[in-house]
Amino acid sequence: MTTHMSHPMHGPNKFKLGVFSMNADGGLTLTKVPERWPARWSEITEVARMADRAGLEFLLPIARWKGFGGEMNSREWSYETLTFAAALAGVTERIAVFSTVHVPMVHPVFVAKALATVDHASNGRAGLNIVCGWNPEEFAMFGLDMIENRYEQGLEWFEIVQRIYTATEPFDFEGKFYKLKNVSGQPAPVQRPRPVTLNAAFSPPGRDFAARAADFLFTTFTEIEKGREPIGDMKRRALEQGRDVGVYTTCHVVCRPSQAEAEDYYEFYASTMADQASVDHYMGQKEKFAHSHEADAYRLHRKRFAGGAGTYPLIGTPEHIAEEMVRMSEVGFAGTTISFVNFKDELPYFLENVLPLLQRAGLRVA
Repeated sequence: MTTHMSHPMHGPNKFKLGVFSMNADGGLTLTKVPERWPARWSEITEVARMADRAGLEFLLPIARWKGFGGEMNSREWSYETLTFAAALAGVTERIAVFSTVHVPMVHPVFVAKALATVDHASNGRAGLNIVCGWNPEEFAMFGLDMIENRYEQGLEWFEIVQRIYTATEPFDFEGKFYKLKNVSGQPAPVQRPRPVTLNAAFSPPGRDFAARAADFLFTTFTEIEKGREPIGDMKRRALEQGRDVGVYTTCHVVCRPSQAEAEDYYEFYASTMADQASVDHYMGQKEKFAHSHEADAYRLHRKRFAGGAGTYPLIGTPEHIAEEMVRMSEVGFAGTTISFVNFKDELPYFLENVLPLLQRAGLRVA
């Protein structure tokens, strides 16, 4: 194992859970409903503490520099993720605090020091979600062109971070993307040799990158059973590198006492009240540049993009949602992220009603 064993991602629960995207307005949704997540700091800390007390494993932010247009311009209001993780480290005790970092936008020497800072502030609970970038509008904000071989750059970037953490003396780095002199950096992180890493890749080059740089891959699917293919593929690629990479998925949740109530609300916020211009823009950019979903996802599942950025919908009663998670575990997923229209309003019901069912199913310990 390459990481500190006390990290929550290596904890005892068979099926792990993380709260995703609460650092940005709207969360993962592109909706106009008045109760959409405002991403106020006071409410973010409240949800973080709630998730921590309930024993969830991780808090995962999205890295966004620009909104997605339309009426709401969702995700324009978002907190930078290294400082976000450092701040949440101070108000939580057990839960992992991840940072999501765009390789081209943030220099590896800076990331190495910032991430080590979070790891010390959290006593070994830091994590890094490495994103090689897909959004040309955000690249343009930084005066960058979007290059084809982004994963090649990502591997150089990752190697530099790793070397800073393990080098016993200053080193020079001569690569295609980085030419660095006399590099060093203390303190090393609490986790040795480095904090836990994630990557959300769908394309073959992306999965090759994850096989070398990630401890866990996050992937999407249109149907749970179809998850077997990316899990098997990822395991094979990791094995070729002499590594084991766990595979997670990502979901948006509407959990209500009755199935009809949950489905009615999903239809309301993700269809009737969808920010249609924003959905068009987001889906167009994703399909053209990100390669993060199955091809038919864009055609079949517009509602899923308005409802939760194209992630899998968990819509229904606590029993239905628990059953779906059992199926995910059976297919081979190590866990999932969850997101809501409003985290503060909706997470308590999920924790109170779904967690006991997952415990009963043997997926989580009490």
